[in-house]
Amino acid sequence: MPKSILVPPGTTTPIAPFVPGTLADGVVYVSGTLPFDGDNNVVHVGDAAAQTRHVLETIKKVIETAGGCMADVTFNSIFITDWSNYAAVNQVYADYFPGDKPARYCIQCGLVKPDALIEIASVAHIGKAEV
Repeated sequence: MPKSILVPPGTTTPIAPFVPGTLADGVVYVSGTLPFDGDNNVVHVGDAAAQTRHVLETIKKVIETAGGCMADVTFNSIFITDWSNYAAVNQVYADYFPGDKPARYCIQCGLVKPDALIEIASVAHIGKAEV
């Protein structure tokens, strides 16, 4: 099965060997997304809500590059560094998924950069041919 690499305009080089997303057979797989700026520095240090919004906007760009939208997201893997940020994350998350919610899980863990409070990876079914 062929796959297409998804790199939205303006995307910086990742800090590890991966791409922002791939499209295969109408399914978009978005890599774990951290709240990074153009230089791979963490943005909105100490603000879980703002970091969540930044991450979801980045994910949205990857899905839109494939021709989809956030309503196409079927699954999210959410990683947070502290359960005390859970409510702030969920408040922003609900703004991006106002209708039927995707399946998901959320775990507490350490992330690659200490100032990052959240990371999200997504799967979206857009049902379109390769780009």
